[in-house]
Amino acid sequence: MRRAGLGEGVPPGNYGNYGYPNSGYSACEEENERLTESLRNKVTAIKSLSIEIGHEVKHQNKLLAEMDSQFDSTTGFLGKTMGKLKLLSRGSQTKLLCYMMLFSLFVFFVIYWIIKLR
Repeated sequence: MRRAGLGEGVPPGNYGNYGYPNSGYSACEEENERLTESLRNKVTAIKSLSIEIGHEVKHQNKLLAEMDSQFDSTTGFLGKTMGKLKLLSRGSQTKLLCYMMLFSLFVFFVIYWIIKLR
């Protein structure tokens, strides 16, 4: 006499591993594969996005460093200019007044000459 066992009376190939029917087991396996592939795609997208963010951060840091050096040079230039203006303001006021009067007279004569030639 034959002993009854798993799969007796059922055509071969209808049961997969551990005695589960192939249809249910393969459906779960296919679902797991689909979810695994979806997760793999998401991880790949996040990885590429994080790499792009890293490149952008490096580029922005480079631009900030360049701006910082330009601001430093501008600050130095402005400081030198202010120093020269302070030196000029401490100088003789009579010289400055004399130069302004001579310039005004020159402009007055140029305008007079232009009007007279008409």
